Amino acid sequence: MFYTKNGNKIVFKKYLSPKNIKIELDKYIIGQYQTKKIISVAVYNHYKRLYIMNKNNIYLEKSNILLIGPTGSGKTLIVKSLAKIVNVPILIVDATSFTEAGYVGEDVESIIQKLLHECNYDVELTEKSIVYIDEIDKISKKNDFYSGKDVSGEGVQQSMLKLIEGVTLNISPLIEKRTSQQQTYFLINTLNILFIAGGAFSGIEIFINSRINKEISFLNKNNNEKNLLMNIINDDLINFGIIPEFLGRLPIITVFKELNIYELLHILLKTKNSLIKQFCYLFIIENVDIKFSINSIKEISKIAIKKNIGARGLKSILENILLDILYIFPSKKNLKMIIIYKNVIIMKKKPILIYK
Repeated sequence: MFYTKNGNKIVFKKYLSPKNIKIELDKYIIGQYQTKKIISVAVYNHYKRLYIMNKNNIYLEKSNILLIGPTGSGKTLIVKSLAKIVNVPILIVDATSFTEAGYVGEDVESIIQKLLHECNYDVELTEKSIVYIDEIDKISKKNDFYSGKDVSGEGVQQSMLKLIEGVTLNISPLIEKRTSQQQTYFLINTLNILFIAGGAFSGIEIFINSRINKEISFLNKNNNEKNLLMNIINDDLINFGIIPEFLGRLPIITVFKELNIYELLHILLKTKNSLIKQFCYLFIIENVDIKFSINSIKEISKIAIKKNIGARGLKSILENILLDILYIFPSKKNLKMIIIYKNVIIMKKKPILIYK
């Protein structure tokens, strides 16, 4: 944790340096070297900023973060991993659930209400926590072709803008905390809450490619479609439908690369809580070993790439491949080992069953 209480004083722990944060992130996140570096520095500086302000009464501007990358590249996982490393509460919300006041949906202030609840109604802790707003690209500004009216997210962006920048709110507890006798309110200032927004921004490549084609310096086109996101700038995001004022509150922008086959293999086999280890355990607890050939695992990775679902889709692929064997193996007597080979994946052959 960045802070410990020594009496009434808040002490900043310097041992959790950006380098150490990245080392911890490496245990959970494969690849994305530059992104992990940027996030490690940003999170460290955010909490150092709070410590300096608390100690010297000096105001330093907050640097919120925007994560951009394809589905399954690790955006949500990196935020969940930060929660374990930094040891402060992190609330994950979906931007698509929020609407302007007066429409069906949640009000953006409910973000802070949920965060307060997660922090067990500790106001000080709430004001030093992290909020991750996923699917931020889904509230981009879009106009109805026939009416010319905004039918999407500009109003939601405007509502979130003040929340992210810093505002003091009167927050009521969630329903289960309310009493019929007297309503309690909590005064929460969002100025020091770190906001991280993330989205796939599918289709933004059109705007990037159009801009690059107009720039003389890019006449020698060495960029392919997969690398286009690495050239993203603020103008592309604005053209996509993120309003400039909202974008201005997210000064740190980092892009996740699409995972390649070797990174997916590493995720399946080598991460701290790898999927292969998880599935093996399901069999081991019933005294059955399951073995995957390296070629079978490569084929699983290839399916994820072909379907463009990244690491997020690996579990569903494994569930589908192992469905029949998961169904029958608990009923098999004296079963000792199951071997999954390449043709089980590509030709739907039956796995090899070895009995005692």
